[in-house]
Amino acid sequence: MATGEPRAGTAKDRALDYVKTRVLTGAFPGGELISEGDVATALGMSRTPVREAFLRLEAEGLLRLYPQRGALVVPVSPDEVRSVMEARLVLEQFAATKVVRRGAAACAAVFERLSGELERQRTAVDRTDWPEFLDADRAFHAITLAESGNAILSGFYASLRDRQMRMIGESSLRDPDRVTTILAEHRAIAEALRDGDGPRALEAVQTHLLSTVRAIGLAADAI
Repeated sequence: MATGEPRAGTAKDRALDYVKTRVLTGAFPGGELISEGDVATALGMSRTPVREAFLRLEAEGLLRLYPQRGALVVPVSPDEVRSVMEARLVLEQFAATKVVRRGAAACAAVFERLSGELERQRTAVDRTDWPEFLDADRAFHAITLAESGNAILSGFYASLRDRQMRMIGESSLRDPDRVTTILAEHRAIAEALRDGDGPRALEAVQTHLLSTVRAIGLAADAI
């Protein structure tokens, strides 16, 4: 799938957007060594802004720099996957329960918003726009957290954004059928919330997260 073009801005911003997008979507997979020269050539710029972008991404924990050799894309560790998925399970099941308890009107409103993000994901698949698909995926899950009424938990969930995008991106590139599975599991979550069915919503959330864990390559009992 396409990874998109870098947005307009300073040379450093363009380089940062270009490299970070490819790391998060898995186009630059964990363990790959990338060079300033290759990125600079791809973007038609000097190495200086690329070096600045690499330093920023090293500070964010996405790259590890090796003088005269380039930058290693830091692999996602099993411990990081487990920690993020455990946090997501707690937060998303909590949010689903809160939405259901708010009643039919709230459930209907959440379903409408979730359906909008599902449609955005389907359109992104048709256009092979991978960054858009991942952004819609993030937005889909953030809706329920936002509607839980707990701004602190919603803010913490948002802080996991880059880690989540990277895990989803890498797992989807490994298995092209994963995109179809994600859409089906998202639909199951949305429909359970639409129906105000708390137990079904909790089960749908857990099914989706366990399937993500398996797609990443960990055992389902990792969370």
